[in-house]
Amino acid sequence: MIAKVIKTEAEYDSAMARIEEIFDARPATPQGDELELLLMLVERYEDEAFPVDLPDPIAAIKFRMDQGGLKAKDVAKYFGGPSKVSEVLSGKRALSLTMIRNLVDGLGLPAEVMLQKPGAKLASNDMLEQAKKFPIAEMRKRGWFPGFEGTLPEAKNQLEDLLPKFLGTLGPDALVPSLNRQLVRSGCEKKDDFALNAWRIRVVTLGLREDLPNFVEGSVDADFLRGLARLSNFKDGPLLAKEYLNKNGIHFICERHLPKTHLDGAALLLPEGSPLVALTLRHDRLDNFWFTLFHELAHVALHLDGKEEITFFDDLDEKGTDSREKEADAKALESLIPKAEWSRARLSIRSSSEKVIEFARRLGISPAIPAGRIRHQSKNYQRFNELIPRGKLRDQLGV
Repeated sequence: MIAKVIKTEAEYDSAMARIEEIFDARPATPQGDELELLLMLVERYEDEAFPVDLPDPIAAIKFRMDQGGLKAKDVAKYFGGPSKVSEVLSGKRALSLTMIRNLVDGLGLPAEVMLQKPGAKLASNDMLEQAKKFPIAEMRKRGWFPGFEGTLPEAKNQLEDLLPKFLGTLGPDALVPSLNRQLVRSGCEKKDDFALNAWRIRVVTLGLREDLPNFVEGSVDADFLRGLARLSNFKDGPLLAKEYLNKNGIHFICERHLPKTHLDGAALLLPEGSPLVALTLRHDRLDNFWFTLFHELAHVALHLDGKEEITFFDDLDEKGTDSREKEADAKALESLIPKAEWSRARLSIRSSSEKVIEFARRLGISPAIPAGRIRHQSKNYQRFNELIPRGKLRDQLGV
């Protein structure tokens, strides 16, 4: 017969019959080579068609304890306490990944048995060490570990079990900042890269839960941005902006920044290629909201073309030195208030509120936008407070 990969029971029976015919063939002969090949093919088929069940992990633990003469008190450190030993061994508590790692390392039990997956291995300890640098206390406080209601020490002890819930469909490589290309606009010397990465993972996982229409590349053009700017004139403009972006396939997530990140917003592409814009509402002001949103959308329009995976992190209190940041600033300014219109208006810190309101009415935008621009240019943040609502955005957007 012609030796080939065995895929059916009939092919298996035929191969077994041929093996019986040539079983006594001598090595290094044509029939001997055929026999060797057939035996390999049969073994492969049997491994796939008739897998041997792995031993039960609890039975494996008990066997190892009996083998080593170990009592519950001797293995308590692997389970997190004496009470948990009896709960696990009696079937009242499931083995956690933390326990499994301790048992694999401490008692030498096979990972594939403990995980009940042939050939399985535990994730690298390096990844776990990276995760320990995340702001676990703040993440627990915000409920970023779904279903977990334990204490902070419990969270740290069970971190390996909590990470898959936090990562969602993202792989463990997402935990390592250096593996995720980014451009950070920040003047903060004490910026926490791990907190920044934790925030990125959070907004990405929230974005991946959304089911939006397909994004059309190139759709964030002048008309798109002009239509968005006009929504600022409505009381519920930020909510309308979210709806507007979502209908056009752009994910829009608001999530408070983490300590030591000094972050206003970010722009990136999700794994499947759709754009995500995320804001922190660090400055709970309407003018800051609209400029940050347009700045991140400028990144979408100008810099997120799918050729390079990159996340733009922006602290807009700082001056952007990278050319892409300067381009995003310029496009945001032009999209909100065209340069020609701004020059003709000749608005300044000495202009009356009425004049600012009239200018905004003529452009069909919120007065907060020109008022905020005047304040930024003059560095006088005491003027036009009555035109710039603050302290309401987080409630409106559920942040």
